Parts: sequence; structure tokens; C-alpha cells
Amino acid sequence: MLIGIVVCFFCLQGYATSIDETNRYKKRVEGYRSMWESLMPTYTKLQYAGGMGLINSGFGWSYGKNNQWETDILFGIIPKYSSDNAKMTFTLKQNYIPWRKKLNDSFTFEPLECGLYFNTVFSDEFWTKEPDRYPKGYYNFSTRVRTHAFIGQRLRFNIPDKKRLFARSITAFYEISSCDLYIVSAFTNHLNPDDYLRLSFGLKFDIF
Repeated sequence: MLIGIVVCFFCLQGYATSIDETNRYKKRVEGYRSMWESLMPTYTKLQYAGGMGLINSGFGWSYGKNNQWETDILFGIIPKYSSDNAKMTFTLKQNYIPWRKKLNDSFTFEPLECGLYFNTVFSDEFWTKEPDRYPKGYYNFSTRVRTHAFIGQRLRFNIPDKKRLFARSITAFYEISSCDLYIVSAFTNHLNPDDYLRLSFGLKFDIF
């Protein structure tokens, strides 16, 4: 009898340990899945102009308590115009939307969006370090990477549940931007606003 009780005790103990190990495994799997799900883009974006190329497209992530923060990764193209070849651009963009105003069940107005983005052109014609062919200090800036600041507004259309195919909402926006070089030139050379400000338009397709 005593032997049977001891055997049962160890069996129950082993069973409890097995449950604990299973629970820990499930938690690790859930954490692993959550990590990868957080890397999945929540929207796609299409943008015209803005000092980052003629046409740009890419994807991004919304996050924060009220999804007030967004990070974009965009790829664009600059037509060859008077140069020999067209060029590809890459932009890393950070957006901030402090508040939203719900107009009705279909439309939401975002009266202010602002942020920064960093843009580079894939071409040997641009450099990070000043080439030796120029006198030292002739250029005090990098021509490969431009830093831009922008401000704008957005209007979001919430697609009805029964009519959703690839997105749950579509947001139209415009932005007024300028880059670091233009801003410095505006103050040192007294430029007109249309010389250093850029206007762009775009569409954002929310997937999740």
C-alpha cells in the first residue's frame, strides 16, 4: 500500500512537471509568434514627389497607444531627365499624428501630421565624404543623404466591412516639406518659400 502511494506521488509530480514544461513551451511559441507578427507591415503607401523621387511606394507600421506613430520604408524613382540614367531612391520616414477627428462612420480627419525622413539616392554621383577633387571644406555637407522635415493633413475613408478586399481604410494626404540644405539656404540666401518648400501627395492603404 505504502509503495503504491509513493509511486502515485512521483507519477503526479512528474505529470505536474510535464504540464509546467508544456505551458512554458506554449508561452515561448506565443512570444515567438508575437515577435514575428509585430514585424508584419500594417499598411502600404504610395507617394508622389516630396524630394524623395517622382513616385514612391513602400510599406510601414502603425504603433503607439492610439497608433499615433508610423514608420515608413519607401522606394522611389527619379526619371533621368537631363542625366544619363534614371535613379532609385530609398527613404526612411517617421510620422506623428497627435490627434484625429471622427467626422462620421466613413470619414476621419487628421488635422495634423508631422515628422522627419531620411532620403538617399543610389548613384555614384552622390557622396557621403567630400571627394578629393574638391578643396577641403568646399562642401560641408553630404550629397548622399538628405534630412527632411514635413507637416501635412490627412483624410481617412473607412471601408465598410462587407466591401473590404485588400484594405480596411484608405487615407489621402498632402505634405509640405523641406530638406536640411534648403532650410540652411533659405536663411543664408533669403530664398522665397517656393524655392525651398516641396509639396507632395499620397495614399495610404491600411491592411490591419
